[in-house]
Amino acid sequence: MTTQIIGIKEFRQNITSLWKDAQKENKRYIVMNHSKPIFEVKALTDDCLVLKDLEEDIKEARAQVKRGETYTHEEALKMLGL
Repeated sequence: MTTQIIGIKEFRQNITSLWKDAQKENKRYIVMNHSKPIFEVKALTDDCLVLKDLEEDIKEARAQVKRGETYTHEEALKMLGL
């Protein structure tokens, strides 16, 4: 991933092309205001989306535990054929 530093004015003027470039060319933009970084722009990767799915799975698993929908160690081994 390459990183490019840009000013807030350039970001506002070119926001559409910048996010498209971030996706196509795997770029990251650090947006500056008065020589201070204020935020970054980068494309979401499939890894980020996988983590989001994992987060939702964990929430569902915790809800199942609260509802008492659990298995003992022995039950899990039996289901796996071990």
